[in-house]
This record gives sequence, structure tokens and C-alpha cells, in this order.
Amino acid sequence: MVLEVLNPRHYNITSMVTEVAPVDSIAILLLTGFLLLVWNYKNTSSIPGPGYFLGIGPLISYCRFLWMGIGSACNYYNKTYGEFVRVWIYGEETLIISKSSSVFHVMKHNHYTSRFGSKLGLQCIGMHEKGIIFNNNPVLWKAARTYFMKALSGPGLVRMVTVCADSITKHLDRLEEVRNELGYVDVLTLMRRIMLDTSNKLFLGIPLDERAIVVKIQGYFDAWQALLLKPDIFFKISWLCRKYEKSVKELKDEMEILVEKKRRRIFIAEKLEDAMDFATELILAEKRGDLTRENVNQCVLEMLIAAPDTMSVSVFFMLLLIAKHPQVEEAIMKEIQTVVGERDIRIDDIQTLKVVENFIYESMRYQPVVDLVMRKALEDDVIDGYPVKRGTNIILNIGRMHRLEFFPKPNEFTLENFAKNVPYRYFQPFGFGPRACAGKYIAMVMMKVTLVTLLRRFHVQTLQGQCVEKMQKKNDLSLHPDETSDLLGMIFIPRNSDKFLDH
Repeated sequence: MVLEVLNPRHYNITSMVTEVAPVDSIAILLLTGFLLLVWNYKNTSSIPGPGYFLGIGPLISYCRFLWMGIGSACNYYNKTYGEFVRVWIYGEETLIISKSSSVFHVMKHNHYTSRFGSKLGLQCIGMHEKGIIFNNNPVLWKAARTYFMKALSGPGLVRMVTVCADSITKHLDRLEEVRNELGYVDVLTLMRRIMLDTSNKLFLGIPLDERAIVVKIQGYFDAWQALLLKPDIFFKISWLCRKYEKSVKELKDEMEILVEKKRRRIFIAEKLEDAMDFATELILAEKRGDLTRENVNQCVLEMLIAAPDTMSVSVFFMLLLIAKHPQVEEAIMKEIQTVVGERDIRIDDIQTLKVVENFIYESMRYQPVVDLVMRKALEDDVIDGYPVKRGTNIILNIGRMHRLEFFPKPNEFTLENFAKNVPYRYFQPFGFGPRACAGKYIAMVMMKVTLVTLLRRFHVQTLQGQCVEKMQKKNDLSLHPDETSDLLGMIFIPRNSDKFLDH
């Protein structure tokens, strides 16, 4: 009997399959669909964005950031899904926002003062809980920021005018050092050396090899950009990150040597007041136990790389725009002649140079260098009706925001966009609120002095009609030109030359 029951021949298998299969198939399909729905439901959100779908959505969005770069990926998602988008980075929920009201909300509140990035990546470049740029520890960031704010305002702001103008004049007198065999000026290298020289004189005051350090700063920035969002497994494969570690070490070693020279100078100074500057304040804080030695070195490093890293590229883009828009150059030169005349530029000229200021603002709006801000929510919140959980990553796509709202001609380069006062909620090139750029005021002074001093001496032209619109760029942590191009050089024509007069 038992054998008969177990014998398949005892049954009509064909009839059984025919009778049972449709019911079983429907049940299985319904169960699978229900499980998928439950699985996805707990991970879905009212916020627009790609679907979760068993974790494939987060994997794809993270890979897109690694492949396209942060800036390009943000623009892709905002363009595809709208101005408030939910994606994932490292599997963590991340919001990409380009809506002015939402951006304003995030910037003004204290519970968005932290940033996010790979812990191992930030440790590699020295920014994990050190310095201020990507310090994710709000307490340590606030402690270090105090020294930056003091150095970048007050007397430092006033001194910037003379120090920067002198540096520009010195480098323009040695323009052959950055000219190629065809006589074209490497503007990016020129600006990076000027910015480094100016920053060193104001904040460190130790002689340095600016040519070598500018190269090392570029290597450091490349490493920073490459490592910021890398997965942890990347750092376990030594040959993958070896070149980045080498670039970081070269600049950090250089900074350690310079800061040590500063320590010795402070030690032998007869009057400490004569040596007081940003680096001195940090070293004294270290002696008091307020800052670690490593944090002091990192703060000095960040102060010296900030202008060569971003402001140099901003001025480069501005010169390209001036070359393309002669009517803008004419308006700028007319104002310079009216306000400054033939004398040296002074601190009281800065507020009067309104055309130059509007030009700088429009350049930064139309062709930004830093077009995104990365933050992390430190507590639960609601932004424009969307719930935001504590720990959510946030990227403010400011570059896109500047082309969406308020401006009368958002997709054109024209000073008409700043003919009227622009409410600061619609224009945030430096951010605002508790984690706004610490150097936003001194940066404006530096850019005005640079443009006035340079344009009084030279008329600039591009090569083969090169312009910012056609230029190949990389949009990752910041937006930079592709420096492998042969068309980045510019022609500097002295304004008192026959060639300029004929032009």
C-alpha cells in the first residue's frame, strides 16, 4: 500500500498539472507581487526620485555619482525628477534640492551645519574632524571656524587690498614665466600663483616655492574630489588609492615644514605682536591645548588652498566672459577710470565699484565654480512639506537654482540680471547662515582688486573664439575646465601698446 502511494504511476500526472497549475501560478504571482510591494513600500517616499526596487535603485544612483561626478549627477536628477529629489549615496537617503525656498530653509538652520562624505576618504585627505571645509563634527568645526572668521575680516580685509594688488603687479611684471612659446598666457597658473602668494603673505608669512606648491595643491584637490564619495572597499585596495595618498602626503608634508618654520619664528620673535596672523593664532591655540597639532596644520593648509583652488578658476571664467562681451569690458573700464583713475586701488574704492561687483555676481551666477553645497540633517525636520529624517544627506544644487528663479534672463550672461537688487534667498554664491563661506567678504575684495589691477594694464583675448559655453568642463565637487585642452591660454595685450590702440 505504501509503495503504491509513493509510486508516481499510480497518479495521472498530466491531469493533475492541468487542474492545479493555473491556481498555483496565480497564487505564486500574487504572493511575489505582494512581497515586492511590501519590500518597496517601506523604502518609498513621497519625494520624487528613482525607485528603490530591491536595492537596485540605490546602487544605480550611487554609481551615477561615481561615474558622472557630483555636480553632473545632481543636474541629471533635478532635470529628470524635479527640483526636490530623493536619491541614495552609499545606500543613505540623499536629497538634491534646487528650489530656492528649500535651499533657504537648509542654509539658515543650525541643524544643517554638518557635511557628509566618506569617512575614510576624509581621513585620507586630513579633513575628517579637522579644519573647516569638510569637518563633519559641528563642535570641532565651530572651534576652528572662529580663527578663520577673525583672519578673514577686520584688519585682514583691509590689508587684502594692498597685499593682493602688490602681488598681481609683481606677477604681471614677470608674465614671461607663465607664457608659452607662442606668447599665450596660462591664466590658470598665473591666478593660482597670485592667490597663493597673497594668501601666504596674509595668513602664514613664510617664504615658499609657489610654483611647486601650486602643482601640489592641484594634486591634493584631485585626490579630494576623487576620494570624497568612494566606498570603503576602495581604500582596502592599496594600488587604487596609492596615487591619491601620495598627492595628499606631498602637500601635507610641505605644510608641516612651513608651519614648523612659523613656530620657530614665533619662538625667536622679540615682539609677538609683530608676528600675529592666522597661523600665529592657531599655534598659540595649540599651546593652550585648544587645537591639536594636526588640526593646526590642516587649518593652514585649507586657508592656503582655498583661493588657488576655486577663486583662480572663477577669475579665469570672468576673463573669458570679458573677452566675449566687449560692451561689458567698456563699462568696467569706464567705472575703473571714474572711481580709481591712475592711482592705486584703496579699500574705500571697493564699495563704489558697483559695475565690477555686478559683473562678478553675474559671472558667478552664469558660470559658477562652486555650484553645490553638501550638508547633513542633524535632526528630523520638514522642508517645503517633505519629511526629512535625521542623518539624511542633502545636496543644494545652487548653480541650477540660479538659473530657475527671479532673474529676468536666467540663461543669458547680462548685467541686466543684477540691474535691481536681488533678494539673497535667490542668489547664494557663498551661501549664508551658520555655515556660510567664511571668506565670502574677503573673496569679493580679492576678485575686485584682481580685475581692476589686471584690466588697467591689459586687454584680454581668447584663442580661436574660446568661450565658457563651448569649453569642456568637469562638474564634480566643483566645476573646472578640462585642463588638457590646448585652448585655455589667453592673449594679454598691454593697453598702452600700438596693437591695442589699433584694435
